[in-house]
Amino acid sequence: MNLLALALLFSPQQAAPPTATPPATIGEERPLFGGVASGPATAGILELTLDGAIERGLQRNLALLLAQQRIRAARGARWEALSDLLPHLSLYLSETRQKINLEAFGFTGLPGFNLPPLVGPFNVFDARAQLTETLLSLEALEKTRAEKARIDAARFSYQDLRDLIVLVSGSLYLQAVAEQSRIDAARAQLETARALHELAVDRKKAGLVPSVDVLRAEVERAAREQQTILAETRFAKAKLALARAIGLPLGQQFHLADRVTYSPGPVLSLDDALKTAYESRADWKAAQARLRAAESARRSAADQWLPTLEVRGDYGAIGATVGGARVTYTLGAAVRVSVFDGGKRIGKVLQADAALESERMALEDLRGRVRYEVEAAALDVKAAQDRVGVAERAVALAKEELTQAQDRFRAGVANNIDVVEAQEALASATETYISSLYDHNVAKAAMARALGVAEATYKQLLRGE
Repeated sequence: MNLLALALLFSPQQAAPPTATPPATIGEERPLFGGVASGPATAGILELTLDGAIERGLQRNLALLLAQQRIRAARGARWEALSDLLPHLSLYLSETRQKINLEAFGFTGLPGFNLPPLVGPFNVFDARAQLTETLLSLEALEKTRAEKARIDAARFSYQDLRDLIVLVSGSLYLQAVAEQSRIDAARAQLETARALHELAVDRKKAGLVPSVDVLRAEVERAAREQQTILAETRFAKAKLALARAIGLPLGQQFHLADRVTYSPGPVLSLDDALKTAYESRADWKAAQARLRAAESARRSAADQWLPTLEVRGDYGAIGATVGGARVTYTLGAAVRVSVFDGGKRIGKVLQADAALESERMALEDLRGRVRYEVEAAALDVKAAQDRVGVAERAVALAKEELTQAQDRFRAGVANNIDVVEAQEALASATETYISSLYDHNVAKAAMARALGVAEATYKQLLRGE
C-alpha cells in the first residue's frame, strides 16, 4: 500500500478561504510529510519507539502546526466580525492655533458692520471621549455567527489532522521497520550465497563440479550484495522521512526500538463501523460546522437591506486654553437603511448562495466518502490478513526447498542451479511476507482513521487488542 496515496486519500477536504494561495504544484512536498525540527540534536543514539514517534508527530508535524495557526486566524476573523456589534470608544486630544479667512466661508460683511477678512490667530483646545455602538444589526449578528461556526470547523479540522498525523507517523515508522526487516533478510541471504560460493569453490577444487557452478555462485553472491546495499539505502531514506515528519532535530541519530509483529485485525459489522465513524470522525463534524457557517453567511448577506440602529456620543472640554475649556457633549442616534447599493447586496447573496450549495454538496459527498473509506479499509484488512497467512506458509516452504537443494548439492546428486533457484524463491517469499505484514499493519491503521478513532486506538489495534 502506497503511503502517499493513503495520506492523500485521508487528507482533510476543506474549502479554501478567499485569500488562499494557489494549490501546490506537482512535486511540491505536502505539509503532512514535513516537520519543524525540535531544537539541536542530542549526543548518542535516540531509542525511538512507535509511541514516541507518534507523540513527536503530534507535537512537531508541519501540517498540525499550520492547523493551529488556522484556528488562531479563525478566532481573529470572529473578533473582527464581533467588533461591528461591540462599542467603539476612542479618546481625542488636540490643540491648534488658527488664523482663518472669513471671506472664504462667505462672510463678506453686513450693513453697518465692517468685518475684517482675517480673524486670528487664536487657540483651540479640545479633549473628549467618543463612543459609537450598533444596537441592532442582523447582518452583523449573522456574520458573527458564521465566524463562530468557522472556528468550530477549524477546531474539528485540527482534531481530524491529529488522527491523520497518527496514521502518517505510525505508517512511516512501520515502513522504516519493514525496510530494516529487508536488510536483515538481505544479509541472511548474502551469508547463504557466500556459503554456497565457498562450497562450490571447494567442490571445484576437488574436481566434483564444473567451473560454471562456481561462476553461478559468484553471480548469485553479487546479486545478494547489491540487494543488501539497496536495502540499506532504502532503510536510511525511510528513517530520514520519518525524522522529517515527526520533527526530530536535524542530524539526530536514532534507532527503531519497536518491532511490530503480526496480530489479527478488528472485526466489526458494517453498521457498527459506520455508526462509530459518523459519531467520531472530526472531518464529518467540521463539514457540518462549515455548512452552518455558510448558512449564517447567507442570512447575513440577505439581511443587508434591513435597518440598523446606531448611537453616537462624545463628551469632553473645548476652549481657547486648557484652563478656560468648557464641558460639551453630543448624543445622537441614527437609523440607517440601504435603499439602493448598485447591486452589491444581490452580488453578495448570489456568492453566499453558491458557497452554501457547495458546502451542502461537499457534506453529502463526505457522507459517501466516509462509507467508502470504512468499507475499503475493512476489505484491505481482510485481504492483507489473508496475504500474511499465505506468505508465512510460502516462506516456510521456500526455506525447506532451499535446505533440500543444498543437501542435494553437497551430496553431489545435483548442480547448484536448484540451490540458486531455491534461494531466489526464498528471497521472493521473504519480500512478500515483509510487504504483506506492512500492508496489514497500515490497513489496520487506515481502519482506525476511517472510524475516526486513530489517536485513541491506533496502538491497541496494532497490538491486536
